[in-house]
Amino acid sequence: MKILLAEDDFATRKFMVNFLSKYGECDVTVDGMEAVDAFMLALEEGEPYDLICLDIMMPVMDGYQSLMGIRNLEKQRNIPEDQAVKVIMTTALNDEANVKMAFDLGCTIYSGKPIDQDRFEQALRKLNLI
Repeated sequence: MKILLAEDDFATRKFMVNFLSKYGECDVTVDGMEAVDAFMLALEEGEPYDLICLDIMMPVMDGYQSLMGIRNLEKQRNIPEDQAVKVIMTTALNDEANVKMAFDLGCTIYSGKPIDQDRFEQALRKLNLI
Protein backbone atom coordinates (compact mmCIF):
# COMPACT_ATOMS: atom_id res chain seq x y z
CA MET A 1 0.00 0.00 0.00
CA LYS A 2 1.23 3.49 -0.84
CA ILE A 3 0.46 6.00 1.92
CA LEU A 4 0.73 9.78 2.20
CA LEU A 5 0.76 11.32 5.66
CA ALA A 6 0.16 15.08 5.99
CA GLU A 7 0.92 16.07 9.57
CA ASP A 8 2.66 19.18 10.92
CA ASP A 9 3.18 17.99 14.52
CA PHE A 10 6.54 16.22 14.87
CA ALA A 11 5.53 13.77 17.63
CA THR A 12 2.31 12.75 15.86
CA ARG A 13 4.13 12.47 12.55
CA LYS A 14 6.76 10.18 14.08
CA PHE A 15 4.10 8.01 15.73
CA MET A 16 2.02 7.75 12.55
CA VAL A 17 5.01 6.92 10.34
CA ASN A 18 6.04 4.13 12.72
CA PHE A 19 2.48 2.85 12.85
CA LEU A 20 1.69 3.08 9.11
CA SER A 21 5.06 1.82 7.82
CA LYS A 22 4.15 -1.76 8.70
CA TYR A 23 1.35 -1.53 6.12
CA GLY A 24 3.28 0.00 3.25
CA GLU A 25 5.47 2.76 1.87
CA CYS A 26 4.78 5.99 3.75
CA ASP A 27 5.57 9.43 2.32
CA VAL A 28 5.35 12.43 4.63
CA THR A 29 4.44 16.08 4.16
CA VAL A 30 4.26 18.78 6.82
CA ASP A 31 1.59 21.05 5.32
CA GLY A 32 -1.46 20.84 3.11
CA MET A 33 0.16 22.36 0.03
CA GLU A 34 2.92 19.73 0.08
CA ALA A 35 0.23 17.04 0.39
CA VAL A 36 -1.60 18.22 -2.73
CA ASP A 37 1.71 18.52 -4.60
CA ALA A 38 2.75 15.00 -3.56
CA PHE A 39 -0.64 13.63 -4.61
CA MET A 40 -0.39 15.32 -8.02
CA LEU A 41 3.17 14.06 -8.54
CA ALA A 42 2.12 10.50 -7.68
CA LEU A 43 -0.71 10.70 -10.22
CA GLU A 44 1.63 12.05 -12.89
CA GLU A 45 4.10 9.23 -12.21
CA GLY A 46 1.32 6.64 -12.51
CA GLU A 47 1.82 5.54 -8.91
CA PRO A 48 -1.16 6.99 -7.03
CA TYR A 49 -1.60 6.77 -3.29
CA ASP A 50 -3.93 4.17 -1.82
CA LEU A 51 -4.39 6.11 1.42
CA ILE A 52 -3.93 9.69 2.54
CA CYS A 53 -4.00 10.62 6.22
CA LEU A 54 -4.72 14.34 6.54
CA ASP A 55 -4.51 16.50 9.63
CA ILE A 56 -6.92 19.43 9.54
CA MET A 57 -4.93 22.09 11.37
CA MET A 58 -1.81 22.55 9.23
CA PRO A 59 0.11 25.59 7.99
CA VAL A 60 0.05 26.98 4.45
CA MET A 61 -3.08 25.00 3.48
CA ASP A 62 -5.30 23.22 6.00
CA GLY A 63 -6.63 19.68 5.66
CA TYR A 64 -9.97 20.82 4.28
CA GLN A 65 -8.30 22.82 1.51
CA SER A 66 -5.99 19.88 0.79
CA LEU A 67 -8.91 17.48 0.58
CA MET A 68 -10.71 19.82 -1.84
CA GLY A 69 -7.56 20.06 -3.96
CA ILE A 70 -7.11 16.29 -4.02
CA ARG A 71 -10.74 15.62 -4.97
CA ASN A 72 -10.59 18.33 -7.65
CA LEU A 73 -7.47 16.74 -9.18
CA GLU A 74 -9.29 13.40 -9.30
CA LYS A 75 -12.27 15.03 -11.05
CA GLN A 76 -10.00 16.77 -13.57
CA ARG A 77 -8.43 13.41 -14.41
CA ASN A 78 -11.80 11.63 -14.58
CA ILE A 79 -10.88 9.20 -11.82
CA PRO A 80 -14.05 7.25 -10.96
CA GLU A 81 -15.32 7.61 -7.40
CA ASP A 82 -14.75 3.91 -6.70
CA GLN A 83 -11.07 4.37 -7.63
CA ALA A 84 -10.58 7.60 -5.67
CA VAL A 85 -7.91 7.67 -2.99
CA LYS A 86 -9.11 6.78 0.51
CA VAL A 87 -8.71 9.78 2.83
CA ILE A 88 -8.68 9.49 6.61
CA MET A 89 -8.84 12.80 8.43
CA THR A 90 -6.65 12.56 11.54
CA THR A 91 -7.39 15.47 13.83
CA ALA A 92 -8.02 16.69 17.35
CA LEU A 93 -11.11 18.53 16.07
CA ASN A 94 -13.85 16.09 17.02
CA ASP A 95 -16.91 18.33 17.10
CA GLU A 96 -19.91 17.64 14.86
CA ALA A 97 -19.34 20.64 12.57
CA ASN A 98 -15.79 19.57 11.68
CA VAL A 99 -16.78 15.95 11.16
CA LYS A 100 -19.65 16.98 8.86
CA MET A 101 -17.43 19.39 6.91
CA ALA A 102 -14.81 16.67 6.33
CA PHE A 103 -17.37 14.19 5.00
CA ASP A 104 -19.05 16.87 2.87
CA LEU A 105 -15.67 17.54 1.23
CA GLY A 106 -15.08 13.86 0.50
CA CYS A 107 -13.17 12.27 3.35
CA THR A 108 -13.62 8.52 3.68
CA ILE A 109 -13.12 8.11 7.44
CA TYR A 110 -12.71 10.59 10.29
CA SER A 111 -10.31 9.56 13.06
CA GLY A 112 -9.92 11.70 16.16
CA LYS A 113 -6.64 12.20 17.97
CA PRO A 114 -5.08 10.72 19.91
CA ILE A 115 -5.07 7.88 17.37
CA ASP A 116 -6.38 4.58 18.71
CA GLN A 117 -4.28 1.98 16.87
CA ASP A 118 -6.88 -0.79 17.10
CA ARG A 119 -9.68 1.41 15.76
CA PHE A 120 -7.40 2.75 13.03
CA GLU A 121 -6.54 -0.80 11.95
CA GLN A 122 -10.25 -1.62 11.90
CA ALA A 123 -10.79 1.38 9.61
CA LEU A 124 -8.02 0.17 7.28
CA ARG A 125 -9.65 -3.26 7.15
CA LYS A 126 -13.07 -1.71 6.48
CA LEU A 127 -11.52 0.12 3.51
CA ASN A 128 -9.93 -3.18 2.31
CA LEU A 129 -6.47 -1.64 2.58
CA ILE A 130 -5.14 -4.35 4.90
